[in-house]
Amino acid sequence: MAERRSFSRRERVAEQIRRDLSDLIFLELKDPRIGMISLTGVEVTADYAHAKVFFSALSGRDHLPDILAGLEKASGFLRRELGKRITLHTIPQLRFVFDDSLERGAELSDLIRQAMSISDSPENS
Repeated sequence: MAERRSFSRRERVAEQIRRDLSDLIFLELKDPRIGMISLTGVEVTADYAHAKVFFSALSGRDHLPDILAGLEKASGFLRRELGKRITLHTIPQLRFVFDDSLERGAELSDLIRQAMSISDSPENS
């Protein structure tokens, strides 16, 4: 039973980190390399020492190296500001990871749409 409670708390902390980081990135960061990104999730280790921050970018993969460089440069600032907003014994080290699930979903939708249009063509009737 204790592990379930612990897991639930970790999920809540991860979601709070995601919300706070989203606000900080949108309102406080002025690095033009970062551009328009959306934080899609956060995974926090059991000891809260590390957090993987998953993001998607409006620009897709085209500017990924620049976005990652900007986020890495800002990670100290983001971590410090996060420490002012949440109460944790340890503020996690942040590692940013590109989340390509939205791109893959769009590609799959296109493939399904193409398959449907082929099956609907008069040649296949």
